[in-house]
Amino acid sequence: MPKKSLLIGCAVVIVIAGAATYHRSQRNAELNRQQGVKEEGLVTVSVATVENRAFNPSIPFTGNLLAMNRAELKAEVPGRVTRVLVQEGDTVKAGAVLSTQDEDDLSLAAQAAEAQAAQAQAQALQAKRDSERADMLLEKRSITRQAAQQAETANNAAAAAVRAAESQAGMAKVRMKKARILAPFEGQVARRMVQAGDVLMAGQSVFEVVDNRRLEIQAELPANAMSLVKPGQSVRFRVPGFQQPFTGTITQVSPMLSQDGRNLHVRMEVPNTDRLLKSGVFVEGLILGNGQTQAPSLPATLIKAEGQNGEVFVVENGVAKKRSVTVGPEQDGFRPVEGIPVGTQVVATGQDLVSEGSKLRIVMDAAKATAKANTKPTGK
Repeated sequence: MPKKSLLIGCAVVIVIAGAATYHRSQRNAELNRQQGVKEEGLVTVSVATVENRAFNPSIPFTGNLLAMNRAELKAEVPGRVTRVLVQEGDTVKAGAVLSTQDEDDLSLAAQAAEAQAAQAQAQALQAKRDSERADMLLEKRSITRQAAQQAETANNAAAAAVRAAESQAGMAKVRMKKARILAPFEGQVARRMVQAGDVLMAGQSVFEVVDNRRLEIQAELPANAMSLVKPGQSVRFRVPGFQQPFTGTITQVSPMLSQDGRNLHVRMEVPNTDRLLKSGVFVEGLILGNGQTQAPSLPATLIKAEGQNGEVFVVENGVAKKRSVTVGPEQDGFRPVEGIPVGTQVVATGQDLVSEGSKLRIVMDAAKATAKANTKPTGK
């Protein structure tokens, strides 16, 4: 038994020693390779190849997503807030009560006004009967004409008092109704600016309600785009935080330019039935024209650009050369480029280590590296 254990222990030691020797040799080989690269002054990079790609004619735009149905609700009458029934983010139905003001006081005032109206109606009914009786007595010459006229005047005054009392009762009901803030449509409470106990002034903002199921983008385009845009065209835009692009449709093109003649106002509608997008988000996108054109292109992530002006490092005989290029708007992750022909190799990874004239050690084309990384191994 001791002999068998000794043999097993020796085998383990041999395996560990072999593994250590192998890793040491691999590390030494890598260090020797890096030292060789350093001595040769090479910068290790991968490259991408400029290739033809189909692009739609497009016009870039920026703007903010806004709910088509949005409302800032304000207090119509002054008063103290007695109840707030919603929180920010709550979904509400059209006509739902959001808050109330002076409920008890207004209710008592409305009841008092209704009671006064009822009393005035009763007095008017009695005055009418007295006037009719006076007319009958006048015909029989039992009273003077003056007395009959006085009864008629009292009747008219009582009728006027009824109208005044009913008006007061109606105003009390309207005031009580206006003291309840209602949702004007189905949507969500975007902002709540009031708490129970607050004293409101007429015209003070209390809630903002939005319906995000239909959004719009209002954008200003350069004047030279007026011949290229029309209602019905598709738009594509990106939203921070989302990988996938979103789409919409141009619904309105202004019939006139801005006062300075430089901008054209357009409006785009964006369906959002799942309410994934939120009102107020800044977006960047493209208005897509009809047809397609072929153009040299590169992945958008490889181009350092400001506006339409960009720079890339191309590979010429193993050396990096800086080239200025003109770039178009991004479509599906690629940008058209002018200034370098199709087939040109461009530095992809390692750009920050490269400068004009750097000698390059190319490890793999960026596109091939991506394809290889996405290929699943086969076998067991």
